[in-house]
Amino acid sequence: MANFSKSNVPQFSVDVYQNEYLPEGGREVNAIVTVTATGGGTVGSAVAAPHLYAPGQGPSAAVALMVDCSGSMDYPPTKMRNARDATAAAVDTLRDGVHFAVIGGTHVAKEVYPGGGRLAVADATTRDQAKQALRRLGAGGGTAIGTWLRLADRLLSSADVAIRHGILLTDGRNEHESPEDLRAALDACAGRFTCDARGVGTDWEVKEVTAIASALLGSADIVADPAGLAADFTRMMETAMGKEVADVALRVWTPVGTTIKFVKQVAPTVEELTDRRTEAGPRAGDYPTGSWGDESRDYHVCVEVPAANLGQEMLAARISLVVPQPDGTARNLGAQGLVRAVWTDDMVASTSINPQVAHYTGQAELAQAIQQGLDLRKAGDMDGATAKLGRAVQLASSSGNADTAKLLAKVVDVVDAAAGTVRLKAKVAEADEMTLETRSTKTVRVKKWPSTTLKVLENKRA
Repeated sequence: MANFSKSNVPQFSVDVYQNEYLPEGGREVNAIVTVTATGGGTVGSAVAAPHLYAPGQGPSAAVALMVDCSGSMDYPPTKMRNARDATAAAVDTLRDGVHFAVIGGTHVAKEVYPGGGRLAVADATTRDQAKQALRRLGAGGGTAIGTWLRLADRLLSSADVAIRHGILLTDGRNEHESPEDLRAALDACAGRFTCDARGVGTDWEVKEVTAIASALLGSADIVADPAGLAADFTRMMETAMGKEVADVALRVWTPVGTTIKFVKQVAPTVEELTDRRTEAGPRAGDYPTGSWGDESRDYHVCVEVPAANLGQEMLAARISLVVPQPDGTARNLGAQGLVRAVWTDDMVASTSINPQVAHYTGQAELAQAIQQGLDLRKAGDMDGATAKLGRAVQLASSSGNADTAKLLAKVVDVVDAAAGTVRLKAKVAEADEMTLETRSTKTVRVKKWPSTTLKVLENKRA
């Protein structure tokens, strides 16, 4: 077994940003929780953290590459070639020792490499063999993505590793199985491996691809030009190789009388986690966050506390990070943050909105406005679409989300960004509309103030 130095072990930290002051009768407490993992190594050279993994485990990661091989991948013929090249580039990015497999997806799932229900172990020989197998990959058949995911799950689960990850590429709609079949496959795979999903070209369904990534705690994106696949696959695999701790959960404990209103990831993307809670003992619940490398993410936690008198204060929630174990226990990652509530008659203190909370509330509304606006546009409600997309332009402008503002400008003509005044473009390229929808949940981070709340409130407490 490999020897690991202390410096290889990722260290987690939790910071809480909130205005803890409530007016008389106030019951809702909002906090932005920033989770950061550092010191575990660099992307592409990750190692297993010995205090997190059972003795005798094998290599730290297993990856399944799922490539759409349906008939539409031959139109144009360069699409299939680009997909083969991209998958080969991803295989080249695998570090030695990682278990991997390549799956060809049509209306059925086929093992392209290594076959026989096995995973290969990456080295110079197996990478070369995989690339040779890819050269024989052709297009023909339908699309049933649930079968691809179930095969990936069977293969990945055969490896005694800590990190299990999938990369899925499709160019079409999931027409050869029912939505219920795909949903059942996603439910079966959730928590067993993470998966990044990509749509190539413009003939696929955005909501299908984003739902796959959301359910499996991965990323989703569009690659409108197949020529860009190789670079995108390489980046995805580099990120996957940088993951070091799997199945991290945000554990939220609340005292008697306090209830969780919602928990959502708000950076780098908006992801609703409230309904994914699993109970973890008295008044505690775990919210899944997937696998981590050296990175930082933000979460919005909203709790409802019991009514209290002026001058009282209470602990509204305790946030920690754990890795649930098969036996029902959990490994604590040693990081904790506290969410507090203090009742005051100081109107300045109790009505001030913490800048982190305000920023991410706006980013969540921005994502929702884009999705609603595009849905209304597709439904023919141009007035409703104009109002929603105008609001999105306003929010993107005020929050400094320049990337989303540029994508919006390809769908609407911006008359006054600050006021949210826009006109729908008469003609919109399909790729531009799909890019905006796919990337609508991407957020920008706000510069952090000192933990808890505004400086003026810190001074007030002092």
